Amino acid sequence: MRLTPPPIFSFEHTLGYMARSANECLYRIENGTIIRCVPVGPHKPVVAVGTDPDGSLSIRISGVEPADLDRVSVPILEYVTDWLDLRTDLAPFFKIADRDPLLCGPAESFRGLRLVGVPDLYEAIGWAILGQQINLPFAYTLKRRLVESFGGSAVDGEGVRHWIFPAAETIAALNPADLIPLKMTAKKAEYLIHTAQLVASGTLTKEKLSAAGSASDAERLLTSVRGIGPWTAHYVAMRCLRFPEAFPIQDVGLHLAIKKLQGADRKPTLPEIREMASRWTGWEAYATFYLWRTLY
Repeated sequence: MRLTPPPIFSFEHTLGYMARSANECLYRIENGTIIRCVPVGPHKPVVAVGTDPDGSLSIRISGVEPADLDRVSVPILEYVTDWLDLRTDLAPFFKIADRDPLLCGPAESFRGLRLVGVPDLYEAIGWAILGQQINLPFAYTLKRRLVESFGGSAVDGEGVRHWIFPAAETIAALNPADLIPLKMTAKKAEYLIHTAQLVASGTLTKEKLSAAGSASDAERLLTSVRGIGPWTAHYVAMRCLRFPEAFPIQDVGLHLAIKKLQGADRKPTLPEIREMASRWTGWEAYATFYLWRTLY
């Protein structure tokens, strides 16, 4: 299948961002192609996303019987479109970024980079909880341990295993004692299980959160859940719910990126960041993402 990308789009910069960790376990990058398993109901197709000479995106599906291709093709197209944020018109963002003293450099260096998302709600929440109060390399290690212990997988025709983030129903049935051996804290294990139970029961859904209408309203719903604070809520609103004004202002990476770009000897204060962000109204999520990109 093929997708025509939006006008401001760089697959090269998208690959550059996605290759930032050699410990990523849910997809791999090979010969300029992103490969991951995208579950669709009972099916576990392996999807490879690359580019054709004409600039279009090619989507190749394997691991599915020909009779089932029609059942999986539309959900996979939707997944890739959401994953790579192909519906967003970035022209208004660059109109702001190109004039902004902090964003103009990243905007020039990474022009066309899309805010790579996490379309599945529990995967987004789980990844955010795993990353709470630890450094990014260890967060990737915890994710790999969780995925390889409790996630599903598919093996392609070349014998390569492609992992799937654990389903909420799987984690909901666990006890904290099942997760602590992965070297996560008891609290983190409790939070992963509690949120999994809410997602598995339908109490917490992507549809309900999206219907909140704004990042701030989604934040109120999410922070009512034990284990989800403002940073986690805005991370989910940014990368899963796609609220453009989502802004994890307390993010350490954001602070380090601003310090680096300003050549400062200290990280900015929250009031200073709010002052900077007043120039990015409505595009805080993309501003954050481009600032993060300067760190890798």
